[in-house]
Amino acid sequence: MTESTQKRQVRRGRIFPEYQSSPESRAKRIAQREELGKQCRQIFEQIRPQLMPTHYNWFIAIDAETGNYLLDEKFDSLMQKVKVHYPSNGKVRLTAFRLNEDGYCGLI
Repeated sequence: MTESTQKRQVRRGRIFPEYQSSPESRAKRIAQREELGKQCRQIFEQIRPQLMPTHYNWFIAIDAETGNYLLDEKFDSLMQKVKVHYPSNGKVRLTAFRLNEDGYCGLI
């Protein structure tokens, strides 16, 4: 029995090297993401006590700029609501939490 095998070409580097970002811009984006997370966490901590009795273990997406939030029982449904309320212009800045004791719902 003969088995034909094809060698896979291993790529090194980026697919689009012209879009490679500098370490400074990456550090800036990480700092902005952490600041957004802190702002959303503050809003989350303020509204969590009001929402937990009626929406325990639901998902919540918070907009740090306006303080608005969206709720849904399922993460997929919440993401659909986000797409409807925030048209894709590349500037959506939301953080998702889960309405429970610690607020974590995994990596997003």
